[in-house]
Formats: sequence, C-alpha cells, structure tokens
Amino acid sequence: MSHDISFLERLLDAAGPSGFEVRAARVWREQAETFAGTVETDVTGNSFAVVNPSGSPRVMLAGHIDEIGLQITHIDDDGFVYIAAIGGWDPQVLVGQRVTILSRDGDVVGVIGKKAIHLMDREDRTKASETKKLWVDVGASSKDEVGQLGIRVGDPMVVSQGMVRLAGDRIASRAIDDRVGAFVVLEAIRMLAGDPPAACVTAVATVQEEIGYTGGGAMSSAYALEPDVAIVVDVTFSTDVPDVEKKELGDHQLGGGPVLSRGSAAHDGVFEMLAEVAEEEGLPYTIQASPRATRTDADGIFLTRAGVPTGLVSIPNRYMHSPNEIISIEDLFNSARLIAAFIRRLTPETDFTPR
Repeated sequence: MSHDISFLERLLDAAGPSGFEVRAARVWREQAETFAGTVETDVTGNSFAVVNPSGSPRVMLAGHIDEIGLQITHIDDDGFVYIAAIGGWDPQVLVGQRVTILSRDGDVVGVIGKKAIHLMDREDRTKASETKKLWVDVGASSKDEVGQLGIRVGDPMVVSQGMVRLAGDRIASRAIDDRVGAFVVLEAIRMLAGDPPAACVTAVATVQEEIGYTGGGAMSSAYALEPDVAIVVDVTFSTDVPDVEKKELGDHQLGGGPVLSRGSAAHDGVFEMLAEVAEEEGLPYTIQASPRATRTDADGIFLTRAGVPTGLVSIPNRYMHSPNEIISIEDLFNSARLIAAFIRRLTPETDFTPR
C-alpha cells in the first residue's frame, strides 16, 4: 500500500534538537491545523492538537518531537568550534559528518573534524573517538570570523542528513527517533477527526525527551491535561540486523507492526486492550518486555498526579541514534490504525483499575 509521506518528510527534515524544537514543532502544528479544532503550544514548547474536546474519557497521545544533536561549548581563537552531545551519540558516527548550525542569523554549514589517520601514532589509531576531542570547522580563520556568521556558544546543530527513500517502503533519516512518533499520534487523531469518538483525544508533540531525565515535556503536558489514559509512541530496536541479541530485546522486524510494551511504565490493562484490538483489527504486532524502565515519555507520564494508565507503542528502528535510522512506513500507519481503533473502544465507563 502506498502512502503520501510528504508531510512526514518535511517533519523529519526540520531541525529540532532537544531544547531547540521550534522548527519541527511548527511544521507539526501547521499540519494539525488542517483538521484539528484546537491546536496550541505551551511555554515549554509542547504542541497540542485536540479532537472532540468535550468528550470523555480524556486520552493523551504522546510522541516526542525532539531529536539528538550537538551544541557549541567553545570557539577558539583560530575559529574552530568545539561541541558536546545533545542526547546519546556514538561519537564514531559523527566523524566526518556535515552539520547544520542553527545560528541567530540563519543556518551555517560546518564539517566535523579530527586528526587525520596518517598523523596518528599506532596507539591513537586504535582508540575510539570522543565527542569532546572532535571539532566543527565552518571554514573560518578566527573567532571573530565565526562570530560574524552569527554563531555563539550554546548554538545547537544537527547532522546534515535529509530523509531518503530506500527499497520497498523503507526510509532513512537522522530524526526517526522520535519524529515518527509525533507523526503517528497526529495521524491517529486525523483518522478520528471526521467521525469523532466518545473520547476527548489530545495528540502531543512533546519536547526534550532525549534529555528529559526527570520526565521532559511529557511530564508537564500530562500534568496539564490530566488524562484518564495515555498512549506513548516511540521507537525501539529492530532486531532483524546482524549481531543483535534477541534473547535480551525480543524479535522485532521492520514491517512486523507496532511493538507493544509490558512492564514498568506500561500499564498491563492498557497493553491487554491494545493487543486485543490489534488482533480484532488484523494488525500485526510484537511484544517487548520492559521490566525496569521504558526509557520513553511513558516514564514521565505514568506517575503524574494520581497516576495515568499508560500504553507504549513502539516502531521497530534500525541503527538507533545514528545519522541514518531506518523504519518501515507501513509500521507507522499500522500503529496509527491500532491507536485509532483503541480509542474508538473507549467509553466514559472504561476503567483500567486492576481488580
């Protein structure tokens, strides 16, 4: 089945590292305004799109809009720019990459540099690169010249990798994690907008998940919305690549459908209902154990206020936290279908309290 992914491509290509999500969030809200009755943003930068605001129960759908990136820590007298990671990078994949610096005067292109292998001694050649020992070269010859480009300490940057289409229905992008989650929650409420369910449904493009060790924007938005139930959409490890241990992570494949989490922040009653709906709708899915933490927005939502029964739906993703993450498009739409069907089964009497 072919799908129009022009909006998804715009969303993936918009720069939005954690703490600096404005551009990507703006693209998301512009799309939401084409069908949602209410579209808003809050002081933290979370974006909200609501369908059937007077409905019951209150449902929160969360997908984080931020991506990992880099931030300037120092500019030396020779014009070299030093960096720190925003989120969890493997520094090996940064070496030699082009970057886009988001300066106050507009985008500036740079390249990540390190000492050439020819100039390293034998011991250094075997050492892994560290982010703090890399630098960005914008072509400037002095600190003043860098400043004339509008670049300051604290400016964020992203790897310069736009979305590309691969064989079949697969795409690669630097921002799969978790721009696709923000896409899925919006697609789910679009499926509901023409014939609203009993529930009030709010899709949230949350911020700062990659650095939100205390809950990020998911916690503040859940506190404000007071949802009766929440569904988080994120990515998880696709284990259909070489040298991945399925005994630890489970068996999850591109095209295998959404991955439903059990344990920790993932409420078992919500999981059981999601699984039942998937089977009734004929949608493929796999199950993932999360015994301690999900490492997603679910961890920032499920204990908000008096507690929120929370489900976690994940998209299988290859090459996590790299400039070229890969997913299956059909997994996105199957996830949105599952969530929409789940919401249609909710009534004001739905109760997830364990008995």
